[in-house]
Amino acid sequence: MSTLAKVDLFNVKIEQEAWEIGEAFLKSILFEVSAYPKPGLVCSGSAGSHQDMNILTFMASSATIGPAFYLCAQAGRSHGGAIKDLLPKLRKIGLVYERKLLEATKGINTQRGLLFVAGLTCGVAGYLSQRHSNFRAEEICTAMSEMTEGIVARELVNIKKAAKDKLTAGEQLYLAYKVTGIRGEVEAGFPAVKNAGLPALKAAIQEGYRLNDCLVHILISLMTCVEDTTILWRKGQATLKKVQDWSQKVLNKGSVFTPEGWQEIYKMEEHFLQENISPGGSADLLAITIGLYLLENKQLPVAIL
Repeated sequence: MSTLAKVDLFNVKIEQEAWEIGEAFLKSILFEVSAYPKPGLVCSGSAGSHQDMNILTFMASSATIGPAFYLCAQAGRSHGGAIKDLLPKLRKIGLVYERKLLEATKGINTQRGLLFVAGLTCGVAGYLSQRHSNFRAEEICTAMSEMTEGIVARELVNIKKAAKDKLTAGEQLYLAYKVTGIRGEVEAGFPAVKNAGLPALKAAIQEGYRLNDCLVHILISLMTCVEDTTILWRKGQATLKKVQDWSQKVLNKGSVFTPEGWQEIYKMEEHFLQENISPGGSADLLAITIGLYLLENKQLPVAIL
């Protein structure tokens, strides 16, 4: 038996509300990785711009980190203090499951960033569920901002230059570009999700599109505005700007709603594979978009297939 199984976090009774929150986000990460085409990303039809992982790697890691979402939601439900004091509890859970994720994938980083951000979101939703069960995405985003207030200043602004092997990718990117990454996104209350992800999902649902196409449209919409640290890490600032502009071009051509939009998406997929571009940060926020929608609306009113 793994030593991780002995951690006291597992001796927790999960309440119904926490199960429902966790289920929403487990669905969201499975939907995200399965959608196709997602330029440069692992999905059902491609390993994307990744040589060390495929959809099976993601299935293994998704199954492994799923329990973290239930535990984070329950931690939020059980938390009796100020919401800012919930953050260390959620990070404790996240660290356990980060190790479990890397065990499951033999060291491959599939969803560490997504584990962080989805775990925090589940915790916030659990905290809010103490008062009511009718979630609003806007309320969760505001509470996320309150819980993570100061995280950028604490963890990035005051960072000191050091040997690269002593800094995380996010820390190195902040020093190089002043990009705050997912920390900035959560502290600001998910602006990309509110301004691009959720409106894109609602537009695609209103038009009657199937879930796969809704997911692709959300991704392209997010790629127009997300300061994607995965792209920055691999390719630099000029490529990120090109990806944002190209994504806007896809939207201008109709995105998934027109043949011209689809043609542009497939051109983007081919180019990203050739140039080793992967919008992993946008993919994480795609999953958060779906999770928040599910919390607010309980289900997706679109055909899954």
